[in-house]
Amino acid sequence: MKARLLRIRGRVQGVGYRDWLVREASAAGLTGWVRNRADGSVEALLAGEEPAVGSVLLAARHGPPLARVEKIEESFAELPDEPGFHRRPTA
Repeated sequence: MKARLLRIRGRVQGVGYRDWLVREASAAGLTGWVRNRADGSVEALLAGEEPAVGSVLLAARHGPPLARVEKIEESFAELPDEPGFHRRPTA
């Protein structure tokens, strides 16, 4: 199992990015969460088997049709305690 904390920058708020990522991560069997940040970015914790995390990371670089991802900052993270993948409130 591996976990990654992402900070996604660009036009990623107001374009359905969080809902899209919930669907992508859930379909891949990942656990974690996604939320908007006050600075206009989106933050996400992706955890699961390495191939699944890698696949969702690759998809996250493009996002949904209306998004424009400019940069993703990625770091190692601890595995989440909660099951499933869900949206969190804006931080």
